[in-house]
Amino acid sequence: MSFALPRRARGLAVGAALIAASVGLAACAGGAASTDSSPVAGDDLGDLSVQLSWILNEEWSGELIAHSEGYYEDAGFSSVNLIPGPSSGIAELLSGTAEVSFTDALSVGAAVANEGAPLKVVGATFQKNPFTIASLTDGANITTPGEMIGKKIGVQDSNRPVFDAFLSANGIDASEIEIVPVQYDPAPLVTGEVDGLIAFVTSQSVTLEVQGIAVTDLLFADNGLPFVGHVVAATDDTIASDRERLKAFLVAEIRGWRDAVADPAIGAELAVEEYGADLGLSLETSIASATAQAELLVVSEETIENGLFTISEDLQQQTIASLARSGFEVSAEDIFDLSLLDEVYEENPELVDAR
Repeated sequence: MSFALPRRARGLAVGAALIAASVGLAACAGGAASTDSSPVAGDDLGDLSVQLSWILNEEWSGELIAHSEGYYEDAGFSSVNLIPGPSSGIAELLSGTAEVSFTDALSVGAAVANEGAPLKVVGATFQKNPFTIASLTDGANITTPGEMIGKKIGVQDSNRPVFDAFLSANGIDASEIEIVPVQYDPAPLVTGEVDGLIAFVTSQSVTLEVQGIAVTDLLFADNGLPFVGHVVAATDDTIASDRERLKAFLVAEIRGWRDAVADPAIGAELAVEEYGADLGLSLETSIASATAQAELLVVSEETIENGLFTISEDLQQQTIASLARSGFEVSAEDIFDLSLLDEVYEENPELVDAR
C-alpha cells in the first residue's frame, strides 16, 4: 500500500522511565510508501525508489518522518517510494529497481570484492552496527564467540552472510556450530529451540528484557566485527549521473533523522499508527526502541561534531578491517564515497547540529 500523508506538527515527549526496547520482530513486511505531493517549484527531481533492509517499523524513523513531514518534497522529489524488506538491497541496486538502498557495509564490501559490483556507500545512519548474538542469561549465557561452538544458533536467511563474516572474523568454522534456520521472532530462544539468536541489540534482545527475561548480548561490533550499519548505498553510475538528486535525498534524510533524534516518539508513532499499522506494533516498545536506536547507534561524537550520516576515517578503516577479517579485500576508496555528504554539509552547514 502507499501513503499520501499531509505535513503536520508532531510532539510526543519521551518519558525517562522508558527502557530501550523494540518490537521489530514481525516476519511480515509492510507495504511500500510513496509521496504523492508536488515537488518544489522549479526543482523537480522526479521519483526515487529506496530499498529498505527491513519492515516499515521505527527502525526507519528518519525516513518515515522525512516522508510524512514533506522533507522529500522540499528537496524536490515528486515521490519517494520506501520499499520494505527484508532485503540486502544489493540486487535491487544492480538491477535498477532501486536507486538507493539502505543495507550494511559487509554486503556492499562482499559485492565489490567478489563481483566487482559498481557500488559505493555514501553515508551511514548507524555509527555502530546493532548485530548481536542474544542468549538467555539463565540459559546458554554466551559471552564470547568461542562459547558458540557446539551450540545451536538461530540464524535468519537474510542474516547468514553477516553471521558467516562474524564466524570468520573470530576463526570459527560454521561446522563447529549447529545453525538453525529461524525467523525474527525470539520465541525459539525462549523455548530452548536455540541457545543463541542473531538479533539487534535494540530489537529482540531488549524486547525480551522488557518481558522480564534477562538476555546476554554478544555484540559483533565489540567482538571482531565493527562496521557502520544502515548504510546508504548507490551505484557508481547513479552517483555520477544523479549526483544532485542523491544530495537532495541526503538533505531530506538528515532533516528526518534530526527530528528522530530530537524526539524518538515521532517516528515510533508514525510506524505504529500509519506506515506499519498492519504489523501489530506496540507504541510503548516502538518508542523505547527508537530512543535506544538514537542514543546507541545514530548519534556519536563523530556525528555531533560533523553531522549525521558522516563516517570518520577511523570508522572507515575499522569497517575495512572487518571486511578483511571476513575474507573480503577492499580499500576504503573501493566502497566509500563521502564527497556528496561533504558537499551537503558545506552547502547546508545548519544541518550539522543533530540536537
